[in-house]
Amino acid sequence: MFNPFRRNRSKSTLRPPRAPGDTIREQDAQELSAWVYGRAFVEAFVEPETVVNEMSVVLVDESGEFIRRPIGGPKGIDAVAKLLRCPIYDVEDTGYPQRMRERLERERILRRREEQRQRRKEFEEREARRKSEESE
Repeated sequence: MFNPFRRNRSKSTLRPPRAPGDTIREQDAQELSAWVYGRAFVEAFVEPETVVNEMSVVLVDESGEFIRRPIGGPKGIDAVAKLLRCPIYDVEDTGYPQRMRERLERERILRRREEQRQRRKEFEEREARRKSEESE
């Protein structure tokens, strides 16, 4: 509530997990390098820092498969560029690639179909049990 006697305490206590100047963690760098190995046409998309998430990078291959890892801050962008040697884009400027969005949509549709199959199977099993109990 409004308190006229309180000093301006508008500073939020929410902070990102690391300082904005930090760079990529060694484990994340290894995971990104391992993911890139053997893949063609990999691009990197830098996601901005938010109150909840630190700055991160999304690597997308030619089929739309992707991996996301935190990179800490602007120094992490340089580390990713040096480590992976792939094109790097700002997701706020370019958006995510169409192939990634299409893959996410396909996976969502397949996941829904599988859920429907499971529900249908459970329904049919319940109906079979009910009919067998009625016939007894």
